[in-house]
Amino acid sequence: MDLSEWIVRQAGLAPDRTAIRFPERDLTYAAFAAEIDRLASALRVSGVERGDCVAFLAYNRPETLATLFACARLGALFMPLNWRLAGPEHRQLLADCPPKVLLVEPRFVGQIDAFREELDGMTLVAFATPPQGWIAFDELMERGGEPVAHDPRVGPDTPLLICYTSGTTGKAKGALLTQDALAWNAANSADLHGLTSDDRVLTTLPLFHVGGLNNQTTPALSRGATVVLHPRFDVDETFDALEAERITLTVLVPAQIEAMVAHPRWPTADLSRLRMITTGSTVVPDRLFRTVHERGIPLVQIYGSTETSPIAAYVKAADAYAHAGSAGRPARHCSVRVSGEGGADAKTGVSGEILVRGPNVMAGYWNNAQATSEALRDGWFHTGDMGHFDADGWLWVDGRKKEMIISGGENIYPAEIENLLMESPDIAEVAVVGRPDERWGECVVAVIVTHEGSTLDAGGVLGLLDGRIARYKLPKEVLFIDELPRTALGKVRKDEVRRLVARKTFMEHI
Repeated sequence: MDLSEWIVRQAGLAPDRTAIRFPERDLTYAAFAAEIDRLASALRVSGVERGDCVAFLAYNRPETLATLFACARLGALFMPLNWRLAGPEHRQLLADCPPKVLLVEPRFVGQIDAFREELDGMTLVAFATPPQGWIAFDELMERGGEPVAHDPRVGPDTPLLICYTSGTTGKAKGALLTQDALAWNAANSADLHGLTSDDRVLTTLPLFHVGGLNNQTTPALSRGATVVLHPRFDVDETFDALEAERITLTVLVPAQIEAMVAHPRWPTADLSRLRMITTGSTVVPDRLFRTVHERGIPLVQIYGSTETSPIAAYVKAADAYAHAGSAGRPARHCSVRVSGEGGADAKTGVSGEILVRGPNVMAGYWNNAQATSEALRDGWFHTGDMGHFDADGWLWVDGRKKEMIISGGENIYPAEIENLLMESPDIAEVAVVGRPDERWGECVVAVIVTHEGSTLDAGGVLGLLDGRIARYKLPKEVLFIDELPRTALGKVRKDEVRRLVARKTFMEHI
């Protein structure tokens, strides 16, 4: 059985129930199943076989989900691309895992077309009038014939989803999630949310994130619920949907919640049908818990990562008020431990590295055996996050062993930015760190040491990065100093750099 059977089964049980409600069109489960059939057939005719890759670059749309399930039918890999990345970053990902077919939203066609000569042998599909060398999505669908029969070689262990997460070296890593990983993640989500076919789930997070795709969206479809899908997050449209669409569940990262509670509609909006708001991806400020709870809505936290599909631990609605701020307890179908000195379990209240084991954990990193062996040891995924269990068994995240910055729910790795800046002949040293930010959680700060005689200023530093990385990765502040603090072995002391940035911020506000 492959994951497309979820939709086939629901189409048999309730063919006329709405599966996906979208601004441009609604799809019943019967219509969604038929679209998956046609798309799987069209992709097969286009040369996609078991183990091949299909990439997708677009804002949220029903075709994103149809492509995921069509790939499940074929035993192919689905690779959703982060539309916030710059062209050179997309080129890197497409070179690392070349897809047989690439489907692209009109807004991004020009970006991909700029390096089309490097995509030889790839079928390029546009959701618009296609440029030369491309085909339209409707034309792709017309290639489809008879439905693709289930391949007995496709099963639970077949890789289905490849999601890229930047590494601490600055090189992106593709986490491979099997069909089984998504199925067990859906079971964890169902336990957390109490999912039923009566639920109406609002998805505003981008589907290129496992958080947008797998926290509620795919689990909801597995249970026959209705997904109200928005192309992008918009505050007013979110309020409209919560009120008019009878939404019972949604996921909002802290930056989205900040925007919602700051809006004039927050105090009076009709949120009576909303059973809970799920959040995560970064540390959630206490004041957000208080503000949401004052509206009588449980704000529950999920802990996990791309590599865990993502659900590894969570707080349920009944515990939201008493355990606000906790990452929760281990998910029903996986294990979580905190590793202390020598690899033994850390004592209660003592911080250590958070490890996760279970069928929802990735199979490994695409084409990166070294990174896989470092992350997966003795059956446990080493998250790089530091945390502790309290006396009652609740998990608390204390910080990150890695230097990753999380801004507005997006993962940013300093090494990627540092490597680009060090290409400049004006820069002698650079350290990129995160600074706490009330709106985004963290923001990027670049600390620069220039060569003698350089006239490089903050604008020039940003110019070195413009168009080469996503805008959310650009430093919000550039600080010039005489030298970076280093250890006796020459390693930059990032903790001291962060303290330096914090002191400068403090002095500016007194």
